[in-house]
Amino acid sequence: MPILDSTYKPPFFFKKGFVSTVYSGLIRRVSLIQERERITLNDGDFLDLDWSFSKEKSNKLIILLHGLEGHAQRPYVTGAAKLFNNHGVDAVCVNFRGCSGEDNLKYRSYHSGSTEDLDEVINHALFEKKYTDIYLKGFSLGANIILKYLGERESVLSEIKAAIAVSVPCYLYGSAKELHTFKNILFHDRFKKHLINRLKIKQKHFANDLTVEEIASIKTLYDFDNVYTSKAHGFKDALDYYGQSSCLQFLPNIKIPTLIINALNDSFLSAECYPVKEAKQNPNLYLEMPKFGGHAGFIDKKNVYYNEKRALEFVQSV
Repeated sequence: MPILDSTYKPPFFFKKGFVSTVYSGLIRRVSLIQERERITLNDGDFLDLDWSFSKEKSNKLIILLHGLEGHAQRPYVTGAAKLFNNHGVDAVCVNFRGCSGEDNLKYRSYHSGSTEDLDEVINHALFEKKYTDIYLKGFSLGANIILKYLGERESVLSEIKAAIAVSVPCYLYGSAKELHTFKNILFHDRFKKHLINRLKIKQKHFANDLTVEEIASIKTLYDFDNVYTSKAHGFKDALDYYGQSSCLQFLPNIKIPTLIINALNDSFLSAECYPVKEAKQNPNLYLEMPKFGGHAGFIDKKNVYYNEKRALEFVQSV
């Protein structure tokens, strides 16, 4: 059953993708106590990890990855952490480089295909924290990272039991084109504003790598990926970055139970971001395409989102 029928039925007002996306990103609140840990990466940079725990000591952990310009306190991340904590699973919400409130040390930061930092977090959880069962859940950009991570390796550690990917831009070029359309102009401009503001801070420390004039030339998210993302992370240009980093090409090689939840009214996703063929051909890949939900906006009862319930059900079933 690689293609799953969805039972998601949102409240009437939240059937509109734009409304559910905005509400979930700007209005939803989740109360969660977290403990921060800073780890040093192999290249000398750092990651800030925000931990929350179940009431009883657990050997199970869910690793949660946020989306573009998110962080570990965003409700879509903490909502999942809280639900898993309430069901006996510890959670670590990862802040990507530069996303924890403090700029990272290197000129590079994070991008849709940067799986090496996830690998270090997994090893830290297994060998330093001694967890035996690991689950992965990502949102948007973070979801693409998880799927690429699972598919680009010949094998993954046996302790990684399952993965859930929500609102995944599986085909980055297609998703980038969607973000540049008029229907997404408010989201596009908000992302661009945040990214440029952070880039201005980074430029002060890396003036030899990036000029003020180059920043001023950025008018779109595509420009940002051409000027900064691609060059800072070893790609030729934005198109090369999108091509190498899209998880779609890695889906056939995923060998652990993996659930993708992509809403059909997600305005960020192109047609290629619904990998029906790949799911039908890979028994480990489960694809659920709810009619509603927008981008990570699966609003449900009692402030527990549908994708959070489905993630818990999925890991409990494997």
